[in-house]
Amino acid sequence: MTVLLAALTVAACHSTPAPGPDSWAYQLQGYRDGRLDELAAGPYRTVVVDLARDAHRDWFTAGEIAAVRRTGKRVLAYFEIGSIEDFRPEYRTMPRDLIANEWADWPGEFFVRYYDPRWWEHVVRPRVDQAIRAGFDGAYLDTPLAYEEISLDAVPGRDRAALARDMAALVARISAYAKARKPGFLIVPQNSPELRHQPGYTAAIDGIGMEELFFRATDKRCAEDWCAENLAETRALRDAGKFVLSVDYATRAADVRAACEHYATERFTGTVTVLELDRPGPVCP
Repeated sequence: MTVLLAALTVAACHSTPAPGPDSWAYQLQGYRDGRLDELAAGPYRTVVVDLARDAHRDWFTAGEIAAVRRTGKRVLAYFEIGSIEDFRPEYRTMPRDLIANEWADWPGEFFVRYYDPRWWEHVVRPRVDQAIRAGFDGAYLDTPLAYEEISLDAVPGRDRAALARDMAALVARISAYAKARKPGFLIVPQNSPELRHQPGYTAAIDGIGMEELFFRATDKRCAEDWCAENLAETRALRDAGKFVLSVDYATRAADVRAACEHYATERFTGTVTVLELDRPGPVCP
């Protein structure tokens, strides 16, 4: 893990390195002193951070986001669109019947009936509005995979095909709404690249974030059939003109190097980091 702990060094003169065209940082917690200075000083072209520094209501301000953007970076706001954690501010006040099964891999996180108009009104639209108010360049939308993971018992009358259409429609709605209010606002869903087969989905997004294309958490080479399927679908989106933000979870030096080599070969923007996402990863050479 020491390979990743030595993430980046700020020059003694405190100058900001020029952002690399193929580098990004993905950090959702553990911001040093609660600030974005470390990310602003890093040699990244794109950074993805949570809407709030504490994942609650301490939203990053327009001034803080502007300070990062002045270094030549684009800044994307992370939030989820297919699930909700029990520590998020909306959780206590949202209608209980929107909440479905708990995600077994992440205790305290629950899939939601994301196709319900109340999910848009109560959670998704306010998050998009907050991202626009704070001056983010776009939104990094996690958990589109809810269409595969939500229990069918929780969604009477819907099958996986209908749920896929519902998710694609939600992403398209987010895109249309955000771009009407801030032209050029970037829409970047994470994972589920196969949603590109849904009508209108590819046109609605600007890029895609992909986890574990090459290494699963942690230092496990991604060799399952679904790894190859995800890679093929991601390549298709790349070839359709969408940028790819690829993230793998590895700490061994050889695995970090291998992941970086894959990014270069595939023409993906990549980062290799830790599953906790509590620090920026090193920049690929």
